[in-house]
Amino acid sequence: MSLNKSTLALAGILLATTALGTGAAFAQAKVAIVTPYMAQPGTQFYVEAFQAVADENDWDVNVIDTAGDVAAVISRIEDLVVQNVDAIVINVDPTQVTAGLQAAKDAGIPVFGMDAGADPLLVTNVTSNGYAMAAETSTYVADRIKGEGNVVMFVFEAFPPVQVRGVVADAVFGNYPDIKVLDRVTPDVSDGGIADSRAKMEAILSANPEPGSIKAVWAAWDQPALGALQAIEDAGRSGEGIVITGIDANPQAREAIAAGGNFEASVAQDFSGIGAATADAVARVLAGEEILQSVTYVPTKLITKANATE
Repeated sequence: MSLNKSTLALAGILLATTALGTGAAFAQAKVAIVTPYMAQPGTQFYVEAFQAVADENDWDVNVIDTAGDVAAVISRIEDLVVQNVDAIVINVDPTQVTAGLQAAKDAGIPVFGMDAGADPLLVTNVTSNGYAMAAETSTYVADRIKGEGNVVMFVFEAFPPVQVRGVVADAVFGNYPDIKVLDRVTPDVSDGGIADSRAKMEAILSANPEPGSIKAVWAAWDQPALGALQAIEDAGRSGEGIVITGIDANPQAREAIAAGGNFEASVAQDFSGIGAATADAVARVLAGEEILQSVTYVPTKLITKANATE
């Protein structure tokens, strides 16, 4: 069988087109994670789990830490838009980086929240149910102090997943006429939050020296709870039975809870689950699927002395 020149030319074009199509289909996806909170253990777990799934998918992942500088996240996203990455993941309040998110949308680059906060400019936000976690720990506190006494709250309203926890705790404590929020503290989190929380708790203890003047410390995450625990122990007031709760159940918190001291409860977020679920969402969208849920929740679990070592 003989082939004329036209047939050979057409065959060559078809082969070239097929080769280009195959190469595009199997090109290595470029994905970036941008966060100012890499100092936080939870964020580190998110990223590790995300990278594990990314490795399975052979993605090229770029992790960008702005080291507490939220404003810098915008310029980093804009840089990624210029680099034409395939997807961006953020771990920061989306309302604070709208300009960057809009730039990504205009370029057709999907952006995902990894415990960030819901926003129309995000495909979805993968997180724990902050309302449920805060309800669980604040009602734990209210029950333990029998519905009366002064409570110190550690909050952080600049980050939506943590801000909602404070809103719920305020509502729970507000439903008890004999519970008074003695102080509402926003610690400096640039070093993780323990040191400044400790210093602020020391000042509160000094201003309220009478035994029983503080019944509990409710913290929106574990680092302030650990700082408060250190301050209470150093002040020699651990014997007063001041109840401390946190949220996250990181290893240091679990150890403190297992020891049976003032730090009594936390809620374990499935950090690895959040990271893996975020990576799964990215994979689905890169494969052409549309995700309809604006928020994707990953289950949590209350941790007390009974199960702290599990």
